[in-house]
Amino acid sequence: MSVSRFPASTLNLKQFLQRQKVLGLYRNMLRTIRKVPDEADRKYLKDWTREEFKRNKDAADQDAVRMMITQANNHLEELKRSLALAGR
Repeated sequence: MSVSRFPASTLNLKQFLQRQKVLGLYRNMLRTIRKVPDEADRKYLKDWTREEFKRNKDAADQDAVRMMITQANNHLEELKRSLALAGR
C-alpha cells in the first residue's frame, strides 16, 4: 500500500493556479480601492470586497469560480474607469 507524502487537501496544479489568480485579483481590487477619494466610499468598497471573497472562499466548482473571477474583473475594470473619469 503506497502512502502519499502530501496531505489530502493538497491542491492540484489547476487549483493552485486558479487560487493564485483569485488572490492576485483580490490584492489588485484592494489596491485600486485605495485610490477612491471619499473615505466612506472607500470603506464601503473594501468591506464589500472582503465580504464577497470571504463568502465565496469555499467554492469548489471550477466553472462557478471562473464565472466569479470574470465578474470580479468586470467590477475592477468598472472601478478603474470611474476613477479615471474622476481624475484619480
